[in-house]
Amino acid sequence: MSFEKPKNALLTRCVRAMSPLLLLTGMTAAQASNLNFLNDTPMSYIKKPDMDSIKVALTDVLNTKKDGETTQWTNKGTGNSVKIDAAMTPESTSHEGSKTCRNVAVVLSAKGQSMNLHPRFCGTGKTDWALQKR
Repeated sequence: MSFEKPKNALLTRCVRAMSPLLLLTGMTAAQASNLNFLNDTPMSYIKKPDMDSIKVALTDVLNTKKDGETTQWTNKGTGNSVKIDAAMTPESTSHEGSKTCRNVAVVLSAKGQSMNLHPRFCGTGKTDWALQKR
């Protein structure tokens, strides 16, 4: 009996990894004075179609871009009235046994704010990239 991972495994893993942050930024508790800084971050404006689109772009970056090669993404066409941009740059690639691991610098920008993310992904092929916990 063989087990096949779904082709959208990276998308599923990204959603799972980013869900806590999205929930945190969307919670009404964020209006508490010590969490107000989260209200206007680019993550607070991302909607599901934006997330789906950026995951496709990120998969392309992981599969085809060389370290140091920046790819620009925008949410144009996703239906979101807030313009969101991202610059995704693979920072380093390493090999751990049969897996390839890549660190990616992601700069999200929306409404004059930006945030820097540095996720690490490992995988063995074009569809099985998994976000690594740190």
